[in-house]
Amino acid sequence: MEKIGAIDMMNYTLQCVPETGQRLYDEYEDWQFVERTYGMTWPWPGTHSTVDEMIAEMDEIGFDKIVMSAPKMWLQNKTLGQIGSVEIIRDVVEKSNGRVIGAATYNPFDIPGSLREIDIAVKEWGFRMVYHHGETFDLALNDKRFYPCYTKCYELGIPVSMQTGHSGEILPSWGGRPIYLDSVAIDFPDLKIILSHTGWPWVEEWIAMVRKHPNVYGDISAWPPKALPKMSPTIYDFMQTSWGQKKVLFGTNAQGLRRCLKQFMELPVSDEVKKAVLRDNAIKVLGL
Repeated sequence: MEKIGAIDMMNYTLQCVPETGQRLYDEYEDWQFVERTYGMTWPWPGTHSTVDEMIAEMDEIGFDKIVMSAPKMWLQNKTLGQIGSVEIIRDVVEKSNGRVIGAATYNPFDIPGSLREIDIAVKEWGFRMVYHHGETFDLALNDKRFYPCYTKCYELGIPVSMQTGHSGEILPSWGGRPIYLDSVAIDFPDLKIILSHTGWPWVEEWIAMVRKHPNVYGDISAWPPKALPKMSPTIYDFMQTSWGQKKVLFGTNAQGLRRCLKQFMELPVSDEVKKAVLRDNAIKVLGL
């Protein structure tokens, strides 16, 4: 199969600005815990030293664009942590000549500041998405403190993506249940919503929301693609249905562009499904 021009819907600054990743592991116990839990060691596979190095690999293996975020997270010690910053993403976007798409972030404990930051990122810097890591704040996806974020994304005409499933950090997971998104999708029927990270272990809820709501999509980032058939056979089967293949998105979660694309391409699914998940659905959601 020829190179598809894949679009990575979930990546972070640590993919090509390694000092942001090093800071996470040096300063945040939560990320040291994630490393131990998932057997990851820093630097993660495929981490690049510069934006130019990352673009060169994208060209070589067949990536068109990467969506890059710097989510704010409420940590175990009740301080605010962040992977990089929107300013770092802005610089990466500028250096990438259009190959990196910026995603702003949201802190439900600083609503005015977050909305100002989203406005600047979208209107002045050309960002095209917001990603929030809601469950680390110990809040459900339909908590009223997220509604200003959803309203702002609707007004700006951009999609909002959010962590779903269990928390990798030493924090409660309950807020990441995909079913909490049900009322949000009803209240914002024209807002494009992305449930990130498969929603595991509540994958049936993830599928239910993606299947039920025309404006809800789901990405399969954070898990190695080769694990998908065993970890979540329901999602694996769903994305091969006529409806599911239009709603599932691909993402690497900074776990290696080459590694994740190779594993996904080796899955025994049709070329039609691969093209939809790797590229076509992202084009539709991002309005490219």
